[in-house]
Amino acid sequence: MIKGFIFDLDGVLTDTAEYHYLAWRELGKKIGISIDRVFNEQLKGISRTDSLERILTYGNKSNVYSEQEKSKLAEEKNEEYKKLITNLSPDDLLPGIKEFISELKQANMKLALASASKNGPTLLKQLGIAEIFDTIVDPEKLSNGKPNPEIFIKGAKQLGLSSIECVGIEDAEAGIQSINAANMFSVGVGDQKAMQFADMFVSDTSELSYTSILDAVKKKRKGVER
Repeated sequence: MIKGFIFDLDGVLTDTAEYHYLAWRELGKKIGISIDRVFNEQLKGISRTDSLERILTYGNKSNVYSEQEKSKLAEEKNEEYKKLITNLSPDDLLPGIKEFISELKQANMKLALASASKNGPTLLKQLGIAEIFDTIVDPEKLSNGKPNPEIFIKGAKQLGLSSIECVGIEDAEAGIQSINAANMFSVGVGDQKAMQFADMFVSDTSELSYTSILDAVKKKRKGVER
């Protein structure tokens, strides 16, 4: 029986991908690495540290900076990002999310946030949904980033549930891999090719529905039983 839903943030609850891109692009300019939107797709669902490593590798500068300098660069990017998201409000929730979350709470579902973003708590407050979530996984306390399942396993644990009792919702390929590896039912939002390994796919957040997800879970589990 499904008792909890574990959400990614960017691309699922709101779209801050553009702000992340602008902040990384600005940092790239400072260190002589030019990144475009195509490259930025590789950073979806990836932690700040891993994103910086990918950018440095892309610019052939992976061995130029010390760990301390890399930490400072990541912090510079975050400060730029925080400036860009100051005006985020409940109006920035993606289509249908407010209604979907309301539907889940009416069904007594527990909700957790499992985002690689360290700004998760702040963003939930700005979006006006912080009080609705039962728990937030702190990415700083994790040993591994997505696609490792640790963040989703931790989310289930913080809800007091087993992984099989939870549904994970993601918009990034690394996130879907993480959910699947955690032995949860995965719902992918967005690009169908990137979401090809999700148990259920919707092209837009407005298509998310508690009843349709529940039906898909039942259908999958009946298939497994056979």
